[in-house]
Amino acid sequence: MTSTVIRVLLEVAPRKAYASALDWPGLSRAGRDPSAALEALAAALPRYAPIAAAAGYPLAADAPLAVVEELPGDASTAFGVPAMVAASDHTATTAADGERLAALVTAVWAALDAIAATAPEELRKGPRGGGRDRTKMLEHVAGGEDAYATVMGLRQGERTRDAMLAVLRTPSDGSPLAGKRWPVRYAARRIAWHVLDHAWEIEDRASPG
Repeated sequence: MTSTVIRVLLEVAPRKAYASALDWPGLSRAGRDPSAALEALAAALPRYAPIAAAAGYPLAADAPLAVVEELPGDASTAFGVPAMVAASDHTATTAADGERLAALVTAVWAALDAIAATAPEELRKGPRGGGRDRTKMLEHVAGGEDAYATVMGLRQGERTRDAMLAVLRTPSDGSPLAGKRWPVRYAARRIAWHVLDHAWEIEDRASPG
């Protein structure tokens, strides 16, 4: 899929937009408006390409973007979460689709682990002098995964990364998992976005300037 056009979902809220690559979990970036979100997504491609390659699915760092769906965002979008489920997220997944989704999510987790392993505990403060340090950031990501596992239908004691991957690998007709809101394709995108967003934040804030 090296030269494949990247299909993009745009979700637009007042003063906030998200551009998400529908077929590449984790590749979702925000901007103040749709143009800025698309620019941020294109700028993130060289950063994401090694992760895709590590998963076994090469992606060109200059692959073209094509907006295939645009949805109005909600309060979550405005807050800073790519929350909209696309029509294509309801497309059925085969065993091969599930293996691909699981491989990409696994590669995103590996990227977080690699970045965290070399980052200092104290990270450079954000624009307003705030922001979590490394351990708190990792705890936040873990807490998010526990919440996501619940939405995927996993009970307490089952909410592990392996269990989440097993759900992603299981062929699906595109219906929401556990009768809730997230189909498999969106679940993979949401999990990977949260992990990678904070992995890149750690990486950026580990540098002095």
